[in-house]
Amino acid sequence: MQDIKHILFIPHSSTQPINALILTRKLASVATQLGYEHFISESAKTFDASAVDAVIVVGEPLKSVGKLQGKPVANIHLANAQQDAQALLTTALSHASVNEADLETGQAGEPAASLSSSPSSSPSINPSTSDPTRFVAITACPTGVAHTFMAAEALEQGAAKLGYEIEVETQGSVGAKNILSDEDIEQADIVILAADIEVNTDRFVGKRVYRCSTGFALKQTDKAFAQAITEAKVLTAANQAADVSSGAQGAEKKEKAGVYKHLLTGVSFMLPMVVAGGLLIALSFVFGIEAFKEPGTLAAALKQVGDAAFLLMVPMLSGYIAYSIADRPGLAPGLIGGVLASQLQAGFLGGIVSGFLAGYVALLIAKKLKMPASLEALKPILIIPLLASLIVGLAMIYVIGNPVAQIFEAMQNFLNNMGTTNAVLMGMVLAGMMCIDLGGPINKAAYTFTVGLLTTQTYMPMAATMAGGMVPAIGMGIATLVARNKFSQPERDAGKAAFVLGLCFISEGAIPFAAKDPIRVIPSCIVGGVLTGGLVALFNNQLMAPHGGVFVLLIPNAITQPMLYLLAIAAGSIVTGVVYAVVKKRQEAAPSLETQPV
Repeated sequence: MQDIKHILFIPHSSTQPINALILTRKLASVATQLGYEHFISESAKTFDASAVDAVIVVGEPLKSVGKLQGKPVANIHLANAQQDAQALLTTALSHASVNEADLETGQAGEPAASLSSSPSSSPSINPSTSDPTRFVAITACPTGVAHTFMAAEALEQGAAKLGYEIEVETQGSVGAKNILSDEDIEQADIVILAADIEVNTDRFVGKRVYRCSTGFALKQTDKAFAQAITEAKVLTAANQAADVSSGAQGAEKKEKAGVYKHLLTGVSFMLPMVVAGGLLIALSFVFGIEAFKEPGTLAAALKQVGDAAFLLMVPMLSGYIAYSIADRPGLAPGLIGGVLASQLQAGFLGGIVSGFLAGYVALLIAKKLKMPASLEALKPILIIPLLASLIVGLAMIYVIGNPVAQIFEAMQNFLNNMGTTNAVLMGMVLAGMMCIDLGGPINKAAYTFTVGLLTTQTYMPMAATMAGGMVPAIGMGIATLVARNKFSQPERDAGKAAFVLGLCFISEGAIPFAAKDPIRVIPSCIVGGVLTGGLVALFNNQLMAPHGGVFVLLIPNAITQPMLYLLAIAAGSIVTGVVYAVVKKRQEAAPSLETQPV
């Protein structure tokens, strides 16, 4: 733009106000060096239009420029903060355009210029209207074991079938793999976030982003791509945590990340503590059930380390529930609330309550507490942690802690003193829940509950849950052997893979079969799972570790009465396999499973 002498800078970011202000001042300093006069204001609505030649918005686009309507406007995203400030400023001024309507939609008039990638990029606020062919994706599930990688494989196979290019980053239990490069992200038309937990989206600001669950990407891959193309929205700093699209019963709807997702985020961070602590305690029993009582022995050291891991379980659960809700400002009050829950004997129930309380209190303070721009930097590092920790701590001590502790103690007494009949019923219910949706909400609810019970030294429910979760996939493998002529060759190959996945406690191995024939597969799995859960409770098997499948049996004392445990798993799996083999319809040409991940 020509004849620009006076520039109005407007820092505008609801989520990163300090970063917006810092970048604004940096640009203003450059403007002074280049001979421009400048103003900095948090609002454009009341500013004198005659004193301004151009407006530069730093952060999120403004909905209205008030009296400055008709002035050249440019928008610089915070994703460009590390770029050369002079280049940013000169490019913004050269591309600034007169705005005559809504800056965010550009539905009328000429939209404001938007610098979302590099100073040399063509500024445009509207997403590309050409047919997208390049995708990048992130997959992540709570345990980071099965759905994460199966959804990634499904997306890769689906893209190949549809003629798209895709790079998929998996954020599993072993960390991020196939990490997306800056070049991959830059070249992508759409970003697919197939995640059941919160993932960091800072890299994708300015890109079109579509969110769905790993289950939806896995079971309805073609539909996921189709909806990504039609429903993906440009991600800005303002909406990073806002709209979430989730597949449910064949329908896709937008909703905010809710209670379920926050809880699973906490569980996913807690799980390594449970696994490490449980197995270390089990290893201490190798030297004798009470060998750890002898000070200075290896058994005592192993037990001490295992107990330390268990000590972190509830704080980690609470802290990362709060983190999922309020991001980093929620972490400190969440961890503090979790420690208090442990000290007050409120267990994992208290940790869940303190996590949600800390998260929503921190989020409320962040949104409602208004401070001068000069003090905004103190909010995330001082004000929010201090006030939220104070509120959560006092609430746990004086209001929440004791009632929850009493409930927790009552639950412990019930579990420890229940008779054989109640134990068998509990085992049947938990194992049956594991077989209903194969890694879905019901499955995760049962698993989360039994993992939490490990903090109370109640181990039978965990044994029933893991055994029940192994039955569906093993059962499908057995069915393909018992009734080979009812299955196509791809289905028989899928059955072999499912059998192995089942042995590893990956119930998702049965998903290719359940997706094709849910009316017969799911009831067959539930029948076998219920039988297995009942037998585990009847045998009073107790499992110290929350994962590992049959391979956990290689660790001495990790499971009590291992042969009876194997018998319970085998019985339920055989029943599932035989039942499905009988009820499955004979097909002359069974549909291929090639597009389903196995």
